[in-house]
Order: sequence, then C-alpha cells, then structure tokens
Amino acid sequence: MVTDTGGINDRSFNASSWAGMQAAAAANSNITVKYLQSTTQSDYTPNINTFISEKCNIIVTVGFLMGAATEAAAKANPTQKFAIVDCSYASGCITGAKEPNIDQLVFNTVQDGFLGGYLAAGTTKTGKVATFGGIELPTVTIYMDGYWDGVQYYNSKHGTHVQVLGWNEQTQKGSFTGDFTNQTKGQNLTQTFISEGADVIFPVAGNVGLGAAKAVQSADQAAGSTKVTMEWVDVDGCVSAAQYCTYFITSVEKGIVAAVKASVTSVASGTFTGGTYVGTLANGGAVLAPFHDFASKIPSALQQELMTVAQGIESGSIPAPTKSPVT
Repeated sequence: MVTDTGGINDRSFNASSWAGMQAAAAANSNITVKYLQSTTQSDYTPNINTFISEKCNIIVTVGFLMGAATEAAAKANPTQKFAIVDCSYASGCITGAKEPNIDQLVFNTVQDGFLGGYLAAGTTKTGKVATFGGIELPTVTIYMDGYWDGVQYYNSKHGTHVQVLGWNEQTQKGSFTGDFTNQTKGQNLTQTFISEGADVIFPVAGNVGLGAAKAVQSADQAAGSTKVTMEWVDVDGCVSAAQYCTYFITSVEKGIVAAVKASVTSVASGTFTGGTYVGTLANGGAVLAPFHDFASKIPSALQQELMTVAQGIESGSIPAPTKSPVT
C-alpha cells in the first residue's frame, strides 16, 4: 500500500486502508502486507514503482490525489493489479480508457452524510451547525453535500430553521483548510464557527479534524459543560481518536476496511476483476457509527427518525442530492 500525504496514522482513510490490508493478511496466511508513506505528492510515483519492482501482487493506493500516478502505472504495467481508494473513472479522478487492472473503491457517503446532517439538526441547541473540508475534492464535498441536505430535510420535517455554516450544497461554496494535515488550521476555523454560534461541527479533513476536536474540547472546558459537539469522518472517531470520544455524537463512516480487504483477498484467491465497488447504506459501506457516550443522550424519537430516514434513502423515497459523482 502507498499512503497519501496524511500518513499511515491519519486516523482517517490511510489508517483504515491499512487496517483493510492487515485484515486481508489475517484472513489468509499467504498474504503479507507492507506500506510506503508519501510525504509529498511527488512521492506517489516512486513509491508505486518500488512496489512494482518488488513484484507485489496488488498495489493499493489511497486517495483521489493518487489517481494520475496510479493510472499511469496501470497503463505502463498491464499485468500489475491495483486498487485505489476514493477514486474512479466516473468521478474523473482517473480519466483515460478504463484499465481492467484497477479496482476502484468508492463510497456513496452523501447517504450517511445526510444522516449526519439530520442528526446534527436534531441535536443543535443554537440552531447553527458547521462543516468544512480539507481539500476541495469530490470525495470531500460529497460528505458536505449530504450533511447540508440532511439539515434541510430535518428543517422541512420539523419546521425548524437550522443553518449550516461552512458549506452550501446548492452553490457548492464553502470553507476548506487546503490540506489534510494542518491541525492548527482546523482548530482556528472551528473556533471561528463556534464564535459564530455553531454547536455541532463536522470536519471532512482527515488529521485536520483533530484540530477541530481540540477547539471543541476547549469550548466545552471553558463552558464547564457540553456546549459544542462534533461528528468524525471516514472511521469511528471513538476508536481512531479515542481521546476525543466524549465530544463525538457519531462518526460518518466509510467502509474502507472491508473494501480494501475484499480487493486484496480477491487477488490471493484468483477472483480479482477490477471495476468499481460502491459502498452504500444498504451494503454497509457508508453508515453512521455507534453513538457511544451519546447513546443515552440522543432522544429515542430522533434515533427512530434516523432509522426511518436511512430506510427512505435506501429505497430511494428520500433523495440525497450531491453534485459529486458517486460511481
């Protein structure tokens, strides 16, 4: 596996991709796994080439930004199998003729993002919630689209007027820190949202979100109570960033572990086909994490509504709009 610049311990999509690799190794004793870390984007191609020279059976690359390097390597090495997380031909991340040796692992996170927005709207006390991204990529804004529309749907059902700071699904305008690593930027932006009245924050920014969590922690400590909460992204934050679990009402998850595991084990079993895997609410690839510390604090009526909304999204009776491609 070749990491993106967030690194193997980003508590987000690199870490969960590596967990998928390890799960594959645990499931099949013939599988051994290793990774190379990318410090900058210029590391992508050399790292991929290192693994090609080592004759790895499959090379897993992580993230939208690695699309071009992965595609170029797949074209140049048609017998080498690849999988890429958060990237597909349909999303425009890779653009040429479809290479059969690339397994594209993408996730319809507008669906669980919608649930996250609905939950945020149902728990806010100020009537303002916020979201922001790391880099403005479709794999980031799809979450933010869902969050925004989940809030609007809650408003339509309850006659409320909860505002979303940091993003507008209709105009596609919002707030981004410009990277997935600078926690100070995340902390400062979150402090701004809090000062503007937001009390549920949803960072879609990998490690940058740890800065958001620090801002939430500071606000709550200063208030002497639970004034502000947040939702984590990609993985269950109570597992990946347990020190901040007390502030996470949920996490808007992406089933990366299972998707990467399935891709790697398919190579070992001789069933690799390439193509596209899309994680959804229905197949467990895009779901809300458990409420953990908030399980007894979120009203049972709201929890029941979330289940009903999830069923509506799965059946198609509740649309979850996004400007981002999801297949």
